[in-house]
Amino acid sequence: MKNLFLGMLLLVVTLSTQAQDKKNKNAKYTIAVNGNCEQCQRRIQKAAFSVDGVKMANWNIETHKLEVTINEEKTSVGEVKKTVAKVGHDAGEVRATKESYDNLHHCCQYVREEPIK
Repeated sequence: MKNLFLGMLLLVVTLSTQAQDKKNKNAKYTIAVNGNCEQCQRRIQKAAFSVDGVKMANWNIETHKLEVTINEEKTSVGEVKKTVAKVGHDAGEVRATKESYDNLHHCCQYVREEPIK
C-alpha cells in the first residue's frame, strides 16, 4: 500500500513538472516601444520579425505599443525587446544604447526620459 501511494505521488509530480515545461507556440505580448513615425514603425517591426520565432509584429504609431506573437519554444519576449533596442528604440525596460539611438534619423529621435512600461 505504501509503495502504491509513493508510486502515485511520483507520477503526479512527474506529470505536473512536464506540464510546466511546455512552452506556448502562440504567446501574445504587448511591449511599449518609443518611436515617432512610419519609418520607426518599419524599423521596429523589421527588427521584431528578425527574431526567430516571431510570428506577428505590429507597432502602433499612436499608442507606441508593439504587439507580438511568438513561439516560446524558439524565443522569448526579452529577446524581442533586446533586438528592438539594438535598432535604437527603447522597448519596455530595455533601453537602446546612446549610439544606436543617435544613429536614428532626426525625425525618429523621440524624447528620452524614463523608459515607458
